[in-house]
Amino acid sequence: MTKLVRFQLSLMMFLEFFIWGGWFVTLGTFLGNNLNATDVQISTAFSTQSWGAIIAPFIIGLIADRFFNAERILGFLHIIGAILLYMMYISTDFSGFYPLVLGYMIAYMPTLALVNSVSFNQMTDPAKEFSFIRVFGTIGWIVAGLVISYVFFWDAPAAREEGMLKYTFLMVSIASAFLGLFSFTLPKTPPSTDKSKKVSVVETLGLDALGLLKDKNFLMFFIASVLICIPLAFYYQNTNPFLSEIGVENPTGLMTIGQVSEVLFLLLLPFFFKRFGFKITIIAGMLAWSLRYILFAYGDTGELMFMLITGIALHGICYDFFFVSGQIYTDFKAGTKYKSSAQGLITLATYGVGMLVGFYVAGLITDAYLVGDKLHDWQNIWLYPSSFAFVVLVLFALFFKNEKIDKKEIEI
Repeated sequence: MTKLVRFQLSLMMFLEFFIWGGWFVTLGTFLGNNLNATDVQISTAFSTQSWGAIIAPFIIGLIADRFFNAERILGFLHIIGAILLYMMYISTDFSGFYPLVLGYMIAYMPTLALVNSVSFNQMTDPAKEFSFIRVFGTIGWIVAGLVISYVFFWDAPAAREEGMLKYTFLMVSIASAFLGLFSFTLPKTPPSTDKSKKVSVVETLGLDALGLLKDKNFLMFFIASVLICIPLAFYYQNTNPFLSEIGVENPTGLMTIGQVSEVLFLLLLPFFFKRFGFKITIIAGMLAWSLRYILFAYGDTGELMFMLITGIALHGICYDFFFVSGQIYTDFKAGTKYKSSAQGLITLATYGVGMLVGFYVAGLITDAYLVGDKLHDWQNIWLYPSSFAFVVLVLFALFFKNEKIDKKEIEI
């Protein structure tokens, strides 16, 4: 890979996640402050991510992989996304905003697979080269949060009251338009599937890997993966509004600690995996989910501020130790025959079905603990996902039998 190609791929990955992190983190706060959305409406808006995840395999498997170069459809989707983001920026009510965010997530979610395809197509040794490229995505997400909090101060209390968070959509609309045009300059990535070959919906969605569920251990892992996405939805939907409501300064910038933590714990994961095994690693990830929400429930902006910061910093363990470990385990169990299908099945089940249910439940519970017009009883709200994550942990610990994973499968 030449230096020019490495720069192109790094910039592509940076912008891909800068765009997502630049509006998704503050979405709940924006909807509540700018559009006076209810908690149930906010959860409905967040659930568009899940609908996008469910529809994305059709776009990639039935269209992109057969008829178009990946970089071209990437460019087209981001240009469409730029238009939708601008329309979201000028929206004045939730009824007009919702179809825009739904359309945007249907266009955006397929790009997550496309940027990977473009990257892998230029690599001779993805196991060694991809992490260097992918880390720029995490950096992009972090930079977006820092820009919102420390450059433009859009999430400051006075700015929120003035509705300044709408400018996050304008910022990422410009970035999306740039990435859309830039994508057409990326190295050519031709279709990976023969047009004449029939591709079934079952294969596209990874449903041909359902046979793996006959394995009791994989079935237990699969169920736990779906269930743990319910407390995960609480984090995505409620953390920024929670921090903003209780008076934390620069909440969006503070939340980038979670992405820094994600990078650090990703580096520690291979050691932890080899030392303690898959089962303990997964249990550690689920325990971190439960502990995080306890810290959110009892922390405050005074002497207990450290509890909120610790809860955010646990994101690395929560995400890496469960989801990245789960991807490794899925790859190990699937073998050569179902390698791609199994990953698609887990993604569909977690980010699709699991989080769709999670956002719905989070909306109902958050709305049930509304105090007055806009304030919430956050302590009771956070205890729900904490308890739920702990129950999933106990079930997994009881019914999942530990397995040894081939050492070659844990190279990250």
